Amino acid sequence: MTRKPGKRGKTRSKFKKTGTKASVNDLVREFKEGDTVQVVIDPSQHAGLPDKSFQGLTGKVSGRRGGAFEVTLKKGDQENVVITNAVHLKQLKQSAPAPAS
Repeated sequence: MTRKPGKRGKTRSKFKKTGTKASVNDLVREFKEGDTVQVVIDPSQHAGLPDKSFQGLTGKVSGRRGGAFEVTLKKGDQENVVITNAVHLKQLKQSAPAPAS
């Protein structure tokens, strides 16, 4: 029987780091319930690391669990809940509502 690649297996290009290191502001960032966020894994931060298959997916913050956030997102037809720290999330800008005419 062959061994499985593990939690970080086959992630050489997916977890490549570009840009600067995570600052304190990234670690203590707050999101409100209902905010739209994208899962952007920071490989240098091991705490609260979501699974590699959720990299790049978009979802909504559905609550808190301790210091982490619960993010509800769809992967295919299935709805998943990812529990991750703020450093692995990026808030997406909301489009302004259309003006009423």
